[in-house]
Amino acid sequence: MTEILILFLAGLFLPLFPLSMGFNWLLGRTQSPVLRALALLLWPQAGLLLISQLEFAVPDWFLLLALASSGFYAFRALALRDVGEWSGFLATSSWAFLWIPIHAGTAIMNVQLYALGFSVPLVLLAFLGAGLERRFGAACTGLYGGLAESIPRFSTILVLVVLAIIATPLFPAFFIMLVTITQAMSVMPAIAAGIAVVWLLWSWAGALLRQGLVTGTPDDSRPADLHTGAILGYALILVLLLVAGIAGMGVLS
Repeated sequence: MTEILILFLAGLFLPLFPLSMGFNWLLGRTQSPVLRALALLLWPQAGLLLISQLEFAVPDWFLLLALASSGFYAFRALALRDVGEWSGFLATSSWAFLWIPIHAGTAIMNVQLYALGFSVPLVLLAFLGAGLERRFGAACTGLYGGLAESIPRFSTILVLVVLAIIATPLFPAFFIMLVTITQAMSVMPAIAAGIAVVWLLWSWAGALLRQGLVTGTPDDSRPADLHTGAILGYALILVLLLVAGIAGMGVLS
């Protein structure tokens, strides 16, 4: 009974629908970007700590539930305009895939690195979203556009962060997704195909978000662009992500 309870709680922190609604409810009611960042970093780690206490294998049907949960939130993200909600749904979608390496017997420490690879770009987006709220009063697509012209340095960082989130090559999430698909192939090839479809949905959602914020004609407002210190901070983290993705390609497998 105790282990069933642990598995249930793990389904809350490594979000499986409908328990996944808990994280998005919490994130939607958290206004502080620091607290949002902490939630994005620590939520899946709590689930992995619970998983480390299990003494039996995760059942095969959990993989189907993980794929369904991930696909549901990836599809829902296509219609989202709010940057905060978008980041929450992408977090939920990506974290659900952590059940696949867990099922494959991957060391928990490695899966914790997978979770960080998914979470760190989302943390960056949380702070960028807060920056949009300070400049425009809201972080939503369709309310303003043309950020590539009005705040080009901010826009460049935003595009790179979104690319990292949707698992573009050389970022850690890209290699994590390759490993996840390979592991799924050994259990159910159909799940591997489903993961690839969800990955395409991430790319589509990312393209819509970038299009709604970066492209278009800017309005008459003149918001402040990122200052040099902020650019260097974001750039350093992005470079570290690239290095971690390339260097960890063999280690994480």
